[in-house]
Amino acid sequence: MLVGHSFSGMIVTEAGVHPKVSSLVYVAARAPDAGEDYAALAKTYPTPPASAGIAFDGDEGRLTEAAFLRDFAGDLPEAKAKVLYAVQEPFHRALLTGKTTPAAWRSKPSFYAVSTEDRTINPDLERFMAKRMGAKTIEVNSSHLSLISRPDEITRLILEAAGQPG
Repeated sequence: MLVGHSFSGMIVTEAGVHPKVSSLVYVAARAPDAGEDYAALAKTYPTPPASAGIAFDGDEGRLTEAAFLRDFAGDLPEAKAKVLYAVQEPFHRALLTGKTTPAAWRSKPSFYAVSTEDRTINPDLERFMAKRMGAKTIEVNSSHLSLISRPDEITRLILEAAGQPG
C-alpha cells in the first residue's frame, strides 16, 4: 500500500502501478490522471489562499510563515505549527508542472481523505479527484494537515485500505 499527502499524491499515482502495491491512499493529495496537467486542472477551481503565500528563491519554493500557519496548518496549535514551519523543506518549481505517466488509481483500490477546511488544495478539487478515481472517500473537518490534526480518522482510512479493522 502507498499513502501520500499533498504533492506526494503524484508519487502514489505513478509508483502505485508496481505489482507489489495493493492499494492507494491519498490524504489531501494531488491525484492526477496519466499525462494530465495538474496545474490546469487546479485552475478550474478557485485558487486556494496558500498559493499566494509561496515564496521562491530561484527554483526552490516554500510557504511564508504567515501562509504556513494560516493556510497550511491552520487547525494546529500555533507552537506545533511553528515547529513544522521551521523544518519545512523547499520544493522545486518543476514540481508545480510535473506530469505523471501512468495513473495507478485506474487499476488499484483507492482511498481518499478530503480536508474540508483545506486552504492549500481546494476541497472541491479534492472531491473531484476522489470521485473520478472511484475512491472510498472520507471527509475530515481539518486543514491541509489532517494527518496531524485528525490522526485517528486518517489512521482508520489507512487501516481500511490495508484490509485491517479500524
